[in-house]
Amino acid sequence: PLIVCDPRFTRTAAHADEYVRFRPGTDVALIWGILWHIFENGWEDKEFIRTRVWGMDQIQEEVRKWTPEEVERVTGTPGSQLRRVARTMANNRPGTVIWCMGGTQHTNGNNNTRAYCVLQLALGNMGTSGGGTNIFRGHDNVQGATDLGVLADTLPGYYGLAPGSWAHWARVWEEDLDWLKGRFSDATYNDTAMMNQKGIPVSRWIDGILEDKANLDQPDNTRAMVLWGHAPNSQTRLPEMRTAMGKLDMLVVVDPYPTVSAVLQDRQDGVYLLPASTQFETRGSVTASNRSLQWRDKVVEPLFESLPDHVIMAKFAKKFGFDDKIFRNISMDAEDEPNIEDITREFNRGMWTIGYTGQSPERLKMHMANQHTFDRTTLRAVGGPADGDFYGLPWPSWGTPEMNHPGTANLYDMSLPVAEGGLTFRARFGVERDGDNLLAEGVYSVGSEIKDGYPEFTMQMLMDLGWDGDLTDAERAAIDAVAGPKTNWKTDLSGGIQRVAIMHGCAPFGNAKARAVVWTFPDPVPLHREPLYSNRRDLVADYPTYEDKKFWRVPTMYASIQQKDFSAEYPMILTSGRLVEYEGGGDESRSNPWLAELQQDMFVEVNPRDANNLGIRDGAQVWVEGPEGGKVKVMAMVTERVDSGVAFMPFHFGGHFQGDDLRDKYPDGADPYVLGESSNTAQTYGYDSVTQMQETKATLCKIWAA
Repeated sequence: PLIVCDPRFTRTAAHADEYVRFRPGTDVALIWGILWHIFENGWEDKEFIRTRVWGMDQIQEEVRKWTPEEVERVTGTPGSQLRRVARTMANNRPGTVIWCMGGTQHTNGNNNTRAYCVLQLALGNMGTSGGGTNIFRGHDNVQGATDLGVLADTLPGYYGLAPGSWAHWARVWEEDLDWLKGRFSDATYNDTAMMNQKGIPVSRWIDGILEDKANLDQPDNTRAMVLWGHAPNSQTRLPEMRTAMGKLDMLVVVDPYPTVSAVLQDRQDGVYLLPASTQFETRGSVTASNRSLQWRDKVVEPLFESLPDHVIMAKFAKKFGFDDKIFRNISMDAEDEPNIEDITREFNRGMWTIGYTGQSPERLKMHMANQHTFDRTTLRAVGGPADGDFYGLPWPSWGTPEMNHPGTANLYDMSLPVAEGGLTFRARFGVERDGDNLLAEGVYSVGSEIKDGYPEFTMQMLMDLGWDGDLTDAERAAIDAVAGPKTNWKTDLSGGIQRVAIMHGCAPFGNAKARAVVWTFPDPVPLHREPLYSNRRDLVADYPTYEDKKFWRVPTMYASIQQKDFSAEYPMILTSGRLVEYEGGGDESRSNPWLAELQQDMFVEVNPRDANNLGIRDGAQVWVEGPEGGKVKVMAMVTERVDSGVAFMPFHFGGHFQGDDLRDKYPDGADPYVLGESSNTAQTYGYDSVTQMQETKATLCKIWAA
């Protein structure tokens, strides 16, 4: 059975066996409402929880508060329906839970996603084929981009920014650590050097420009901005973004299309458009949502003056004067063209944390050349040169490429040996918490020589187990060169610690319990908190947001916004999302004549009851305004896809701004076929309490006929 939970009746919902409508911004309450029935009826997997989960007792304590009556008061979803959903999930194990940005783009989005995972842990649906929690990405390489460190808080492979992380990558790059340190300001904030400070995330870059310098955890305001493959209309607060663009010393856009960046601002100088090639004009690997890598070959040479990303980067490096350092271990196919295969080998040498080390260019190309040998269901090769491999070597593909690890199709699946793609839960947070054991209890991967939970592997642990004799002389020398006995599985550049651990049937990162409670987060147990802009003032009193705080370098408002009541003037809930026809900010897809023909107008979905009360007709032009004053002029689509009191707009449009058509501002011949208002012109302030992800799924608006 397919169950779809969504505030909006989507095309997916039309195929569902059960459609659950709920009020935007109440995901945690909805999940706890389902779990209430699971715990009440004893449908949870008690043995899985006992052996492989920590903190479920604290979850149960919170879930007891979410009676069917309270869940319906908060979400609008009847308790009888959620009991049916809970029973369906309990009777159809394993089942998977899938979400997209509808779950993440909230001030408490981290609570939402953890609640989804806790639900699956309670049902024992983790670490099994057909189970798990799965995020559907919006692009084919979003997963790969984050894995490689295109984030403001980490080096490649999620190593973070700690001094040891920089030391590790300095060894991988064979770079002088002091030279790397010299690239950063010597300023410190909260006793943390700039080199180890999180940066400003993409959702908040405008505040790096607009915020008073004294309030930032950096020496100066942001003065230059490079938007590389980024659609600015996919970010909220566009009126403020327009102001921010005007204050920059320099704005650079690197993209196959000008994007909304070209027309949103009114600058006469200091704007540079660097035409980048598309995926068809280059080669290399991409990583999909299931963690598998796929090698692509170049289809055509770069068109016109466009250049592939790696060539543009090489030209930048040369201008900055460190091309000799960045390409020290990377050969050049041409004067400014680094060899893609060597770039791949370099991240293979460093990304031990998540097992990005076994996917050599040679193995990835071999998979592509032998796709016909992979079973369509299991994704495992049956015979042929890739025999036993999972397609694309989904990470972790442990050890060096020479180990031939097949990749890990299902994370945390103990029914297979680690050497064949099995895995445990990672022991990342120590061995105990407040006297409670954090390691798995009496369960382990098939073939493990340790018949219980165990911590992550270090050289010292190999020595204590008497397994260090299995290391080669070269591996031992490489380990000694890092930190000797203190070297761990993710800093050993030889891969020896991983190889020996797996040889004895163990996962290099240990065998622990999954954390249902994250004591390092603002809400260790996921809590429902009302959106910043909520029209349910009764619930704001019961489930308030966070206090204002500063993190990711910038002050971030929560309670100071929520305490103001905007609901009288802005009574409707506004949410946003994707269309099938377009993608991201829409510049590419709206420039495609076949796609542009399918969806020619930006629109707002309004329930018939609201439309009739507001005097709005289907197809008529209306204004939609958010409580921060941004407004858009769009076509009304009167439909029961949305509930009364809720409006929906897609975020793929751009080229109109608060009623003005900006087509004449595009470079000649570069304007998309379809233009329209950006929903994020009307969207408002609000950022996740951990990740700073923007809150675009639950704000307020008012609508009137244009």
